[in-house]
Amino acid sequence: MGVEESVAIDAGPDRVYTAVADLRRMREWSPEVFATWIRGRTIVPGTRFVGFNRLGWRLWFTTCQVTVAEPGGAFAFRVSVFGIPTALWGYRFEGFDVDGTPRTRLTEYWEDLRRGHRGAGFASWLGRVFTGVPAERRAAANRQGMRATLDRIRTGVERASGT
Repeated sequence: MGVEESVAIDAGPDRVYTAVADLRRMREWSPEVFATWIRGRTIVPGTRFVGFNRLGWRLWFTTCQVTVAEPGGAFAFRVSVFGIPTALWGYRFEGFDVDGTPRTRLTEYWEDLRRGHRGAGFASWLGRVFTGVPAERRAAANRQGMRATLDRIRTGVERASGT
């Protein structure tokens, strides 16, 4: 199970990538993330970080590892809770020009990893306890969050670019 959403941004792929791959800025973009703790200074495949999340009064953290970090091309990370794989989050950056102006189609995607392994039932239960969202509604909730995230990224990058 997975979902994806896209938005067009008035900036080139490298500029958009720089904003998205700066994990310290994730709290600016995501409606759930309120803080991140990153191990190390550079963001490369293998970089580990902890995301601190909030949905209403519920708080939880996830451990994450960057799996793809291709400037201007793709950025992704795996998420786990207590060592149990829960999700893959990623972004694709597709550059194009409109009348000589660089633009980017930014696509955010999410894949549910809580299925098909020994801890899947426990991971789904943890997801509901921590987020309040049952597994069967998580895709819809994530789609809504993605739309908010992409809009915030678009607004932030375009404001910084002066467009």
